[in-house]
Amino acid sequence: MKVKVHFPSVYFLIEPNIVAVYKIKSLEYVNLTDVINIGEWEAYELQHSHQFEVFNHDKSRPSENPWSFYLEQEELYTIVEMINGAIQQQRSGSHYESITPSSQMVHITCSESAAGSLRVALAPPRHIIAFPDDLSIGPVCQLEAKLGQAFRKEWLFENINNEQDDHVEFNKFVNTLREIDDIPAHIPIYIWVGNNANEQCLLRFFLYLLNDKANEIYLMQTSEHNKYGDTGQLSSLQLSQLFMNSENKPLTVQKRLTLQKEWEHLSQTRNVLRRWVNGEIISVSEDYFDALIINTIAKLHKEQTMKDFIKTGTVIAELISQMDECPNLFYLEYRIRLLVYNGALALKGIPKSMRHYSVKLRD
Repeated sequence: MKVKVHFPSVYFLIEPNIVAVYKIKSLEYVNLTDVINIGEWEAYELQHSHQFEVFNHDKSRPSENPWSFYLEQEELYTIVEMINGAIQQQRSGSHYESITPSSQMVHITCSESAAGSLRVALAPPRHIIAFPDDLSIGPVCQLEAKLGQAFRKEWLFENINNEQDDHVEFNKFVNTLREIDDIPAHIPIYIWVGNNANEQCLLRFFLYLLNDKANEIYLMQTSEHNKYGDTGQLSSLQLSQLFMNSENKPLTVQKRLTLQKEWEHLSQTRNVLRRWVNGEIISVSEDYFDALIINTIAKLHKEQTMKDFIKTGTVIAELISQMDECPNLFYLEYRIRLLVYNGALALKGIPKSMRHYSVKLRD
């Protein structure tokens, strides 16, 4: 597929003689739903495909005939990426201030739930960036590069069943990286982080992404306010009070460098599970939870009058109640599913989500 940008339009040579033209309406990054369902498209017919190089829709008339075309999911994602690339190039040229002219600070959170609470907690002007992924699980090797991002996407697609569209989730991931890259140099940055593996991994990842920016960066520590140190579990009122009472000083250059180096170390590892232990990120084996899963199911069997299947969600709820740090629920489901495949557990139902099947220990 050939692509050409004639801002605010992006041209896609879909077929040898059909150009699909997408009109960019704002400088906000788009997702697949935006592009397919509410995007403004027109089609133009060429006599020959080589005319695409000089095609200009302003000097042509759109096709009056009904038109449609079929694209694979990967091709649709490529279209979204090309449109967002054009938007980012334009944002860079406008120095970003024209997009959020009143923003006096940027807040980066480690989850979309935390970002939602912050939008209620903090009065404008502010800009909030939510990171949509959990770095306590999955590959993080060279995640700052496209190769590492593609490898992580493939691993999550093959192993984690979070009932979300993988292309949509990855689109959010890439757009978040773009938003971080777009932060102007003069705006202070607040990173909200708790004491758990995901948020501590993300803290180091964020600081690596920000390594060439001179912004003042502040850490908003949230772990003392909830059991698992998860910022997303705090209410808007708690977040508001924490921000108003904060007397933080910006991170020193040395502290930033230290945390960036820790990310560089993480980025060389090939483990897919990380824990936060005694103030450190520890990479552990993929089967770290397996013995606990087996023992927990055995315990639940003892509470039954007759050994029977147990809902996977019930097993996971019991697992969480025994842990000091709340792990990724979908990773636990992945390990339960793997124990089924390996023959340690019997299955009843269809393992398309934790709601759809039950397990028990094999006799």
